[in-house]
Amino acid sequence: MITIIRNAKVYQPEYAGIKDVMLIGSQIGALGENLKADLGGAVEVKEIDGTGLLLIPGIIDSHEHILGGGGEGGFHTRTPEATLTGLTLNGVTTVVGCIGTDGVARNMEALLAKAHALEEEGVTTYVYTGSYRVPVHTITGDVMRDIMLLDKVIGVGEVAISDHRSSQPTFEEFARIAADIRVGGMLSGKAGIVNVHMGDGPRMMDFIWRTVRETEIPFSQFLPTHVGRNAALFESALEFAKAGGTIDFTGSLDDDDEVPVSKGILRLLDAGVSSDHFTISSDGQGSLPIFNEKGEFQGLGVGNASCLLKELRECVNKAGLPLELALKPLTSNPARILKLARKGRILPGCDGDICLLREKDLSLHTVIAKGQVMVAEGTAVVRGTFEK
Repeated sequence: MITIIRNAKVYQPEYAGIKDVMLIGSQIGALGENLKADLGGAVEVKEIDGTGLLLIPGIIDSHEHILGGGGEGGFHTRTPEATLTGLTLNGVTTVVGCIGTDGVARNMEALLAKAHALEEEGVTTYVYTGSYRVPVHTITGDVMRDIMLLDKVIGVGEVAISDHRSSQPTFEEFARIAADIRVGGMLSGKAGIVNVHMGDGPRMMDFIWRTVRETEIPFSQFLPTHVGRNAALFESALEFAKAGGTIDFTGSLDDDDEVPVSKGILRLLDAGVSSDHFTISSDGQGSLPIFNEKGEFQGLGVGNASCLLKELRECVNKAGLPLELALKPLTSNPARILKLARKGRILPGCDGDICLLREKDLSLHTVIAKGQVMVAEGTAVVRGTFEK
C-alpha cells in the first residue's frame, strides 16, 4: 500500500513548506513536490488532499496510565483503561504506559499485555517498569533484566518522590534504581529513563539533584513529570532544565496552584532553557485526586489525552509560540529523549505516524499510525476490539 498526502504544509516539526509526503507500507518513503508512484497497478496507491491542512508528526504521549489508575478513594475510584480511539482521536500514535499509586491490583504483567493489545490494534506502545513503589516491582525481578530482556520496557517509573503516597524511598535506594536502569539501557540500546512522579512535598526534586551532584549519573537519565504542579516545584524544575536536564509538563493538571503549560514554557524560554529540554504528556487515564492539607481524600478527576492538542493550541494561540516550537515537546523531544529513533519526525525512513490539522483552528482532521489511516476528517475509521 502506498499513500500520498499532497499539498500539505509540512512541519517536521520544523516548517518544510508545502510538500507531498509518500508513505510506503508503514514508513515514510519520500518527502518532496509532485511525488509519483506509478507501479502499473501492482500496488494500490491512495491519495489524500492536504490542501489547507498542516501535516505534523504523530503525537508521542510519554506518560499515560493505559491500564487505568486511581483507587486513592477506594476501589470504586479506579479509573478505566485507555482505548484505541481515546488515543487516536487525540492525535496520539505512540504511547508509553506506566503504573502509578496502585502497583498491587495493577501489575507489570497486565501493563505489558495492555501495551501489546494497543499495538495490535494499530498504535505503537512502550512501557516503564514499576510504579510509585520502591523496591520496584518488575516482571523479571530486577529493573536491569526488565529493560534488557523485554522489548517494550524503555525505563522505570513512575517512581514517586516528595509525595505522601510514595513509599518514602531512601536516597540510596533512589540512586541505585537510576544506576541499574542506566546500565541496563546502555546494554540494550534503550533510553534507560527514570520517569519520576513529582509530588507537592517540600523536598521537591532533592533526590534528583543529589543523584546528579553526588554520583556520576547524568541529568539525561531523569524525566521528572508533573513539574507544573505548583510554583515552587516549577522553579526547581526550571533550574534543573537550565542545568541541562529535561522536564515534563502534565497537560491534565487542573489545579489553582499549578503553573499552566504555556506559561511555564514561556518562562523556560525566557530563562534561556533550550527548546529541546521539555516535553508534554497527558497522564491520561490517571487519577487526579484532591487531598486537603491533612492528606485526606476529597475528590477525583481523570486525566485525558485530549489535553495534548489543547496545550498545543494554547501554546500557539495564547502564548504566541511558533507552531514548530510548540510541536517539539509532543514529537521530536520525547522521541529523542526516549531513543525512539523512527518516531517524532517527518523524514524518509521514519515510521508513518502523521497527523493532519486544520490550519484555521489546529483541530484534528486525519491521523495515520504506521501507515494506516486511523482517523479521517475527525472521525475514527479504526476502532479498538471492544469499541462500538
